[in-house]
Amino acid sequence: MSSALPAVRRLILYVLLFALVVIAASGLSGLVTRTLPSGQVLAGEATAGLAQSLAFTVIGVPLAALLWWFVWRRLADPEERRSTAWDLYVAGLYSVALVVASTQLLALLAGLVEGRTEGWNGFLATAVVWAGVLAWHRWMWRSTVKGPLLLADVPAVVGAGYGLALGAAMAGTALTRLIRAAVQSLSGDQMAVLATQGESRTWWGGVLAAAVWAAGGALVWLWHWIVEGGRRLRTGFSDVVLVLVGIFAAGVAALGGAGTVLFVVLRLLFDRDEAAAPVLSLLDPLPAALAAGTIGWLVWAYHRPLVAARSIAAQQAARLVTAGIALVGAASGVGVIINALLSLVRAPLAGTGARTLLLGGIASLAVGGLVWWFVWKPTHVLSEPLAGQPPGRRIYLVVVFGVSAVAALVTLLVIGFQVFRSWLAGGGGLALIADIRVPLGILVATALAASYHYAVWRHDRAELPAHAARPSIGKAILVTALDPEPFSRAITEATGATVTIWRSVDGLPSKQAPPPAQREAPSTEAVAKALEGIRSRRALVLVGPGDRVEALPLEG
Repeated sequence: MSSALPAVRRLILYVLLFALVVIAASGLSGLVTRTLPSGQVLAGEATAGLAQSLAFTVIGVPLAALLWWFVWRRLADPEERRSTAWDLYVAGLYSVALVVASTQLLALLAGLVEGRTEGWNGFLATAVVWAGVLAWHRWMWRSTVKGPLLLADVPAVVGAGYGLALGAAMAGTALTRLIRAAVQSLSGDQMAVLATQGESRTWWGGVLAAAVWAAGGALVWLWHWIVEGGRRLRTGFSDVVLVLVGIFAAGVAALGGAGTVLFVVLRLLFDRDEAAAPVLSLLDPLPAALAAGTIGWLVWAYHRPLVAARSIAAQQAARLVTAGIALVGAASGVGVIINALLSLVRAPLAGTGARTLLLGGIASLAVGGLVWWFVWKPTHVLSEPLAGQPPGRRIYLVVVFGVSAVAALVTLLVIGFQVFRSWLAGGGGLALIADIRVPLGILVATALAASYHYAVWRHDRAELPAHAARPSIGKAILVTALDPEPFSRAITEATGATVTIWRSVDGLPSKQAPPPAQREAPSTEAVAKALEGIRSRRALVLVGPGDRVEALPLEG
């Protein structure tokens, strides 16, 4: 019980400090807002707001300063500095200050670009106050004496991820508005151009406003990625954020945009009923799809080689995430195609939404299926040995099978409900088919996905007895001065272990160093052989100098 008291004390202390800083910053923002010229009186109708700002400032600022001074003094104790609560506080408040300061400043600049000045004093005051909080916490984060130790990479990673997401999203918005204005101008629909301007005085006002947001996000990303060293980090958290933002989110945008573009092209070729669907209506999804696909592909193309230089686990995660996105698109396409075909039972193909639905399913299946085929390589999955497969593949298979099973169960319940309702009402026939066509399409698509991935999972299970004889190593530390990637890959393939790389200086004394011709690098097979027979959860692998290879079991 006594050992838990310091942790509880630190948790309460830093939660209280977090709240006090937020309260103080909110109060100061309100006061600064009212001091800037905007035509608003300090008292009168805004008495309640002024009273709140005064209370937050007069009470919050001194208490926050006092508590921070108390905490900062205690951080001279190494035990206090190593606490997780301190790291979480710095990372959390740094992230909050970054988001608030950047969004308020960018909102101000975007409004000025569009010719809107309402509320400029509030945006400016909030941005200035929270920028001060941001600078204060960056100073603490980068302190070599009292800065956080355990989660020191979190602010840089979060800042880079936030800036990238914001910049990419708003760049897509700007490109969407630009393409839409161009399409509408070429079509001669000036009324549509004016309608898309919103409150902007010119057609390009919205484009420039979104471009301001995109530039701000890009600056935040570049600062944390380059200046703060996010690009050089090789931690598990940085790999996760890199895969989530640079691969998963970008992949969703790229594949979704590509599928929508193909859908528009198919409609232009095969769904040109001018009375029901004029050309401008057919082109309506095109700007957003082109923008999302372009920005998503650029982000994905930039991060793909970066992931390839990361750990084996990050590379495998990127591959599985991409395969999962493509699988969802392909399965959705199958479900939509079945839905469209069943809808033909009651209506002809032309003159209804069935043709449009069918083309949408074909586009989704074509894009998702093609990407899934190239990423997953189904012709090689069942033939490759279990030792050559990524350790996370079995988890991926179980997740896909589980999600498919849940979706199939839900759709079965929906189909059962519709069948019994139709039977009790004395209906059936074509009306019943029309009622169940949507859940039936989902059921068939999920059944196909589940059956295939279950077969792959059974194949892996069949090889487990032979695979179980491998060393049961969970984590391995590789120490080498050579290129670590081939040896790291060999360790993972031989044991399934997560590898941490320590670079050493190949430092034999010069009088003992053999001639360069004799100092041949060891093979990856020698590394795998050295691990045979080790049963500990952790192992130390020494590679080099020369052809030296040693594997030592570690406790814990």
